This record gives sequence, structure tokens and C-alpha cells, in this order.
Amino acid sequence: MSRSLAKSTTVVGGMTLTSRVMGFLRDIVFARFFGAGVGMDVFVVAFQIPNFLRRLFGEGAFSQAFVPVLSEYQDQRAHQEVQALADRVAGTLGLILMIITVIGIVASPVLILLFAPGFSGEEDKFALAAGMLRLTFPYLLFISLVAFAGGILNTFGRFAVPAFTPVLLNVVLIASVFLLAPRMEQPVYGLAIGVFIAGLVQLAFQIPFLKRVDVLPRPRWGWRHEGVRRIIRLMMPAIFGSSVAQINLLVDRVIASFLATGSISWLYYSDRLLEFPLGVFAIALATVILPGLSRHHAGKSPQAFSATLDWALKLAMVIALPAAVGMFFLAAPMVATLFNYGAFGAEDVRMAAFSVMAYSLGLMAFTLVKVLSPAYFSRQDTRTPVRISVIALLTNILLNIVIVLPMMHFGIAAPHAGLALATGLAAVLNASLLYRGLLRQGVYRPTDGWAWLALRVAAANIVMAVLLWRLAGDLDRWLMAPWFERAYWLAGCIITGVFTYLAVLWLGGVRPRHLMIRHPVAGK
Repeated sequence: MSRSLAKSTTVVGGMTLTSRVMGFLRDIVFARFFGAGVGMDVFVVAFQIPNFLRRLFGEGAFSQAFVPVLSEYQDQRAHQEVQALADRVAGTLGLILMIITVIGIVASPVLILLFAPGFSGEEDKFALAAGMLRLTFPYLLFISLVAFAGGILNTFGRFAVPAFTPVLLNVVLIASVFLLAPRMEQPVYGLAIGVFIAGLVQLAFQIPFLKRVDVLPRPRWGWRHEGVRRIIRLMMPAIFGSSVAQINLLVDRVIASFLATGSISWLYYSDRLLEFPLGVFAIALATVILPGLSRHHAGKSPQAFSATLDWALKLAMVIALPAAVGMFFLAAPMVATLFNYGAFGAEDVRMAAFSVMAYSLGLMAFTLVKVLSPAYFSRQDTRTPVRISVIALLTNILLNIVIVLPMMHFGIAAPHAGLALATGLAAVLNASLLYRGLLRQGVYRPTDGWAWLALRVAAANIVMAVLLWRLAGDLDRWLMAPWFERAYWLAGCIITGVFTYLAVLWLGGVRPRHLMIRHPVAGK
């Protein structure tokens, strides 16, 4: 079972890696042509609003509620009932999303006021944002249906296709920069049109694969269907609870709209770097373990449930912690190498690097939230994560006030980095409370060897951190070097850091068998 989960995680991680690499190419193109100015600030907000709602309806609450119910149907019922559930969910979800989409298009000026109130004082900026939102908002409908299709494919063990699908978004957006933007009076409008097209392309791409698993939905209204009603009951609290990190990021962007022009873009580029390890590993791992945890719960196998979660947590520590260390010490070199071209200047590099470093402090916590949340949702417990996420969200808002307002008042540079730091600290609290809840409920029982492994991981990270600090050197050297030298130096730093980390782990006695699933002995 451990090998199967590891293989599935590797497949999803590999496909997601492809998507993230394409995402970096997309952002490099964005940075070169649009920099961190007004147009990019506006696009980030116009794309963020449907994207935020997508993460609530798609990757967030809907997926966490839909996959456990569908897994139960697949495990315990006939295929006809699985098909009927898919049909009713497609019809019900689709109609609700269409209504929300129409409302969003009509109310775009109001939404801009809510999500970026700082734009209201600049008429041209506000009008541009409202106009672009009308083009990007339908993305919510398309991409939520993509997430629905992905949930079906993941439940049937087809992890690669949903993980690859975001590549198409990046391809379409890159193409829109070269093919659409130059033809627009406001070039940034080309990106908004690209978002609309990308949603359609991603949805169409999944249809043949749904046919292959013989669960191509035929939309039917099914509000009274038993499975649909269960999914909706699970979704309602999870809409808030499963996406607290996104709500925290949204709060950051609202406050950033009042800061200096460029602050929203600096946070955007920093968030894109944060999303790389989260997408390649954390989301991939959470995607893979959710159906398995759901089956263990449905099959009344608490030992297998706990062992699967224990394996995921150990893997998270071994991979996410060095990723956070690497992001912190290589923040400026990464930003310079990836984005310091064309309209993205040296000051933009420095400002974005500050927020990358701040985000990196919360990377481990963000990863743990992704891994721990499925342990609740797989048991169809959405209330506990909601209570915890409310606490974390309120903490984030309080920390924004405590950290950012004094920075603004005393004229301290880079107050946007304070927003990133507050988000990371709130994630630490979120992960801690989720973990404590699982221990108290007796759902998770750590296996032996945690202290032994943690000491060796800590030692390896300390050695790697010292090495990366020395290798990174002075930022001016990176800014003055041509792009191919930057890429060469950065690749060298990353490869050397990874090799050093793994070598110290190996010398400390850590072997692959220590990261296999270990089923606890009954009664322990």
C-alpha cells in the first residue's frame, strides 16, 4: 500500500511539477511585459476573485465533500448509483455556479470594492479592474466543473490527468500575452480573455477521460438526491473551513490595495513561488491520501487510517522543511533569476524577495494544513476544521494589525512582507490545532521513531542552511549577471543544497524504509 501511495504521489507531483514549471514561464512572461505596475495589480485582483471562489467550490469545500461520498458509493454501491450521483451533482453544481457567475458579472464593480477597496480612489484603475472581472469571472464556472471532473478521476485512481490539466491554463495565458495583448487598447485585457478561454479548454480536456472510466456526467437537477444532500451538508461549513489559507491571502490583498503600487504584484509573485512546493508536494500528497483515508474510514480500518496519515506527516517533514529553508535563503536569487527582466526592476526584486522570505516561514505549516485536513474531511467531519479556521482567520487579521500597521506608521520598508508573515503565523496556529484535534479524538496515533527522524532532519537542514547562506552571496551580483549565469548559479545552489541535505540524512542513518507506512500494533 505504501508503494502504491508513493507511486500515486510521485505521478501527481510529477504532473504538478510540469504545471508549476509552465506557471513559472507564464509569470516570467508576465513580469517581462507587465512588471509590477498598475496593469498587473489590476489583473491579479480580477483573476484572484474567481480564483478564490474556485478554491472554495473546487479544490476546497466541494472536493473535500464530494470525494469521500463518491468513494463510499464506489466502494459500497452499484455502478449505476455512482453514475446517478455524478449526474445529479453535475446538474445541481452547474446550475448553482451559473447563477453565481451571472451575479458576479453584473456585480463586478461591487466585488472590486469588496476585494480591493484601495482601488476606489483611482477611477481609471477601478474601471479597468471591473471591466476585466467581467471577463475573468466565468472562469469560476468552468474550473469548478474541472475540479468536479478531477474528483471523479481521482476517486477512480486516475490522478495524472487532473494534475496535468492546469498546464493548459499556463499555455493559454502565455499565448494570450503574445497573440491577444498586442491587439488590445489596454494590453492587459488580453490576459483576462485568456483566462476565459483557458477555463473552457481545461473542461473540454477532461471529457474523454471521464468516458474512459465510464462516468461521463449527464447533468440532472438533483437537489433531493440523498448523495447530493450529503455533499451539500458537508460543503456548507467546509466552504469556509477548507480554504482558510486562501481567505488569509485575500485579506492580505485587500490591505495591500492600500499600500504602494506594486505591493499586490510583489505578493502575487511571492505567492507563486510559495505555490510551487505546495502544488508539487503538499497538494499532490493531500490529493492522493484523501480517497485512501475515505476508504479506510468507510471500511472501519482505524489502524490503516492512522498509519496512512502518519506516513504523510513524516513525508511532509522530510520534504517541506528543507523546501522552506531553501526558499528563505535563496529568495532573492530566485526572484532575480525568474522575474528580473523587462519591466520588473531591481527594486521589484528586493520587495518581492522580502515577502518570499516571510512566506517561507509558514511553508511547513501550509503543508501540514493540506495534509491534516483530509483526515477530517475523509471522516465527513467538516465542523472541527471550520472552528479551527475561524480562529486562524481572526488571528491573521489581528496579526495584520499588529505587524503591518506599525510598519506603515513608522515608515518601515516593505510592509507587504508583514502581510505574508502574518499569513504564515496564522497557518502555524491552524496546523497546530488540527493536529491536536486528531490526537484528542484518538484518530491519529504517531508511530515510533518520530524523535529519531526529527533530530536528523533538523541537523540536515542546519547544515544545508549554512551552505545556502554562503552560496547565495550578495544580491547585486545576481542583478548584474546575464540570465544564463543566474540560471546556472541558481541551479547549482539548489542541486548542492539538495545533495547536502540528503547526504547528511544518509550519514545520520535515514533510509527509505524509515518513510514507509508502518501499521501500529493493535491495542497500542
